[in-house]
Amino acid sequence: MFEEPEWAEEAPVVADLGSVALRPQTTADSQIKGSKRRQLLATLRALEAASLPQQPPSLPGSDEEDEEEVVERKKKRPKKVLFASASPEVEKKRKKKRQKQGPPSSDAKEEEVERKKFHKGALLGNDFAEEEKRKRKCQKQDPSNPAQPLDNVDQTGSKAWNSSAANDFTKPSRETPCSNPPHTLSRKQWRNRQKNKRRQKNKFRLPQPPEQASVTAAAEETEVPPAPSPDSHGARAEALRARMAQRLDGARFRYLNEQLYSGPSSAAQRLFQEDPEAFLLYHRGFQSQVKKWPLQPVDRIARDLHRRPASLVVADFGCGDCRLASSIRNPVHCFDLASLDPRVTVCDMAQVPLEDESVDVAVFCLSLMGTNIRDFLEEANRVLKPGGLLKVAEVSSRFEDVRTFLGAVTKLGFKVISKDLTNSHFFLFDFEKTGPPRVGPKAQLSGLKLQPCLYKRR
Repeated sequence: MFEEPEWAEEAPVVADLGSVALRPQTTADSQIKGSKRRQLLATLRALEAASLPQQPPSLPGSDEEDEEEVVERKKKRPKKVLFASASPEVEKKRKKKRQKQGPPSSDAKEEEVERKKFHKGALLGNDFAEEEKRKRKCQKQDPSNPAQPLDNVDQTGSKAWNSSAANDFTKPSRETPCSNPPHTLSRKQWRNRQKNKRRQKNKFRLPQPPEQASVTAAAEETEVPPAPSPDSHGARAEALRARMAQRLDGARFRYLNEQLYSGPSSAAQRLFQEDPEAFLLYHRGFQSQVKKWPLQPVDRIARDLHRRPASLVVADFGCGDCRLASSIRNPVHCFDLASLDPRVTVCDMAQVPLEDESVDVAVFCLSLMGTNIRDFLEEANRVLKPGGLLKVAEVSSRFEDVRTFLGAVTKLGFKVISKDLTNSHFFLFDFEKTGPPRVGPKAQLSGLKLQPCLYKRR
């Protein structure tokens, strides 16, 4: 037998440090003297004070005693109001909010279940920090269980739980180190978990590292665009010139159209005589506008004349490119301010070179332009035979009141035979000559003042 040193009596037999245990001192330790012995004693006492009291292994007959100790400890422990529990007023507000929102959706139900689990776990008093440690330990020991994402772990929340519940909650038993602990989350952790669930629905591309981004930016800067070939450069220049020419033609067409509607026919004739190309430009722009219509009025007039005898003599006031003369078999006199066809007679439509009562049909197809519309209609009355036909087709937007227009035309010696207002772009009227005008030249006819047909810049 050997004698134990005096200082060995003061050392604890076993000190729990997780999985570390201190055994009784041996003969080799008894040789430590002086300051080393005092330092060792101080270290052992500090470790003993810092270590948590280990729960002794449960024996078959000690279950009742453990239960009594737990009941007494709960009675002695002061009741604390946890932040997880809500006041009655808050609960009432939540109920009212749920009633307003209606039946909860599947996401709302999941959130409610998580909230209930959180309250239940908070009231049971489990140490969240210790549970997380045990969970990590179980994952390390069990390789078959893959590591789960730690999106629901919040370091700040675990520290708060550890500081608030370390003195009140009992340490879990070490007999089942890999058992699944109750799932408890703080409110902040629960919110983070819900956010992560929503983020998993959309997978975003990871941001590019700053070094790689700088490298790609430098590469883009160093890249030199390929030099354009001469063919592509010439094609672009040609397309640009064509576009600019088209815009210029459009601007000139709008100007000429405004001059025709805002002045008398004599001024328009003078304008086209000074610039012969202006009439060609105007006619080209006018045809491009009329082609957009579902039906052109000149085709409608030609169809009506096909039903009449081919012996009828027609006078086309404002014929343009003589489309009407090319569509019917009747003899046609074509009049306009400029000539686009050899069959056209250039003149002012207020003074045409025809004898009195020499034609059977007079046509004004989109040609009642200018401020002297009365002069055009009086000239048509002059050249028409008694009972002759006057056909007028004009843009529908120019008429403010169709009835006043028809009344003014009847005062100039005509009678309304038919009118067609069904087309969305133009109106068509048929008149019969009844005799000379019934009003003097100085009489005012306000119904003949039509609105100008102006085109906006596009």
